[in-house]
Amino acid sequence: MNKYRSHNCSELSEKEIGNVVHLSGWLHRKRDHGNLLFIDLRDHYGITQCVIENNNKYFPVLEKLKPESVLKINGEVLKRSKENENLELKTGRIEVKINSIEVLSSAKDLPIPVFGEQDYPEDIRLKYRFLDLRREEMHNNMILRSEVISFIRTEMVKLGFLEYQTPILTSSSPEGARDFLVPSRLNQGKFYALPQAPQQFKQLIMVSGFDKYFQIAPCFRDEDARADRSPGEFYQLDLEMSFVEQEDVFNVVEKLMFNLFKKFSTRKILNEVFPRITYKDSMDKYGTDKPDLRNPLIINDLTRVFTREDVKFDIFKKLVKSGSIVKGIVTKNTKDKPRSFFDNIDKWAKDQGASGLAYFTFEQDKSIKGKGPVGKFFGEDSLKEIMKLCNASIGDSIFLACGKKNDLEKILSKARTKIADDLKLVDKNLFAFCWIVDYPMFELDEKTKKIIFSHNPFSMPQGNIDKLNFEKPLEMKAYQYDIVCNGVELSSGAIRNHIPELMYKLFSIAGYDKNEVNKSFSGMINALTYGAPPHGGIAPGIDRIVMLLANKENIREVTLFPMNQNAQDLMMQAPSQVDNKLLKELGIKLDIKKS
Repeated sequence: MNKYRSHNCSELSEKEIGNVVHLSGWLHRKRDHGNLLFIDLRDHYGITQCVIENNNKYFPVLEKLKPESVLKINGEVLKRSKENENLELKTGRIEVKINSIEVLSSAKDLPIPVFGEQDYPEDIRLKYRFLDLRREEMHNNMILRSEVISFIRTEMVKLGFLEYQTPILTSSSPEGARDFLVPSRLNQGKFYALPQAPQQFKQLIMVSGFDKYFQIAPCFRDEDARADRSPGEFYQLDLEMSFVEQEDVFNVVEKLMFNLFKKFSTRKILNEVFPRITYKDSMDKYGTDKPDLRNPLIINDLTRVFTREDVKFDIFKKLVKSGSIVKGIVTKNTKDKPRSFFDNIDKWAKDQGASGLAYFTFEQDKSIKGKGPVGKFFGEDSLKEIMKLCNASIGDSIFLACGKKNDLEKILSKARTKIADDLKLVDKNLFAFCWIVDYPMFELDEKTKKIIFSHNPFSMPQGNIDKLNFEKPLEMKAYQYDIVCNGVELSSGAIRNHIPELMYKLFSIAGYDKNEVNKSFSGMINALTYGAPPHGGIAPGIDRIVMLLANKENIREVTLFPMNQNAQDLMMQAPSQVDNKLLKELGIKLDIKKS
């Protein structure tokens, strides 16, 4: 028999009534009833109620013991009276009458409570993460994460993939986010980089003749924190396949995601085959390449309406003449909404830094009219055209914005979410996946006005390779794709460029000469010259998947020991200063500028 327990704290039932058992766990909470002291004993598996009488010699010990102290309890299993049963617990029909206890570890006064699910400041929660993780909700989140990863591994093997591990210490890359650098003691003055992703290595695995690779891969990026992004490290399901096209990757990932989300959530999955939406259509209709398809609102281009004679909305008309565009969002059957609803949306847009959102409602008596602050500026024919373009009906309303394309996309994407939330249009009991496809190969950097890669520099351009028009790089599309769920980007992926000469040509458009490419990507570019298969892959984020399944809005709620927004581990006090002796061994001198 185990020294510390005969059962865990979720096992006991009416079958064990009359048996003497040993339990070990944390003192979750106490309830003093005078002659009786009830305690809830908690371990990883659950809770068992234990009771001790005041004539027991261990009563004073338990009475003084602080919550979260660790105990071993010896006692007899008793049936609870009917009125005292707690059917929310697995062990709710029984309790353990304590014969003896052993205090295995005493706890100090707690900086945060474990019993209950109160909100506490994040810095306190992260500093005492080991206590935070004892709370039921957080504990269950981590169990979910473990089960999700185990399920993914099993499913990937079923799909014919083999798991391989790629190096953690590698070379720095000029593309992507900032690297975390690691100085080399044996090669002073040189640095390794922690991998932002196993991108080059997984391609090299395909070049090495393996057919299907996957890995639950740790990735490291020195970037700012967001709700859906950790500032230091994160994990992804990294996968790559040889001799595949885009649809082959989609088929594998769709099957995996559908089975995964079906197993770990009761929420409905909107489509078993995920919709394919072009990047252009996504930006036009949703203002973002991460659309939440649970939201029914659509953005429509209405620019042409503002060239009509019967439109007297001069502010927008002047802006259109100078190159701006007009877009609108229609809300169905909102004629009875109070003026305050519309004004609040307009005020919200101004708070976001926009000039506001004009609005009116379509109504009809003898003719079609616009009811609202700007409705009077539109004639009946122009209103009919707007209704046709937006699929609007009498009783619907419209919000309008005018400006440059990028500015409109930003504000209307947010407005689409804001309006849908205010109108409660989003079905929270739903997972809506989609693929965003046909990304541009290149884009124009707004600050430098230089042509840069829009996504992954190792992607294969679309079209006949021999007939690509390199003179118009901004018109090139790539076999690049994102998978999105409920407005959260789970991953980017691509069919890879496996042709060295084509890679040199594409990098030259982005400003890299052949020598720079050879220097920065020497391992991969060299390997591609020895016969490389067409290949492609993707890498869905584990943290974001679990965040969606756990119905959390912040990735730190599903990560065991996350850093804070300043990339600090408050529990382990990292990053920290190191001894000068270590720096000397590495050939490093610090030159820290005092602020």
